[in-house]
Amino acid sequence: MAIKLPDDTRQRLISSIKRYVTENMDDQIGDLGASLLLDFFVDELGPAVYNMAVPDTQARMHDQVNDLDGSCYEPEFAYWQKRT
Repeated sequence: MAIKLPDDTRQRLISSIKRYVTENMDDQIGDLGASLLLDFFVDELGPAVYNMAVPDTQARMHDQVNDLDGSCYEPEFAYWQKRT
């Protein structure tokens, strides 16, 4: 599954890369360089991060489904108990 970033997110990331290079590497990088670096990171690192997130999400959903009885349970025949 290819990772496609929204245009506004992509622009913010390019700006962030440029700032990082300026502040931490005492160098300058242009829009093209930052864009190519972003593409590399998304293509190279993105799938690894995405693949790690899938089982984490599955485990969280599994826990929530298993807790449905506890979180969605409503006692039956409780009308008269509430009135006394």
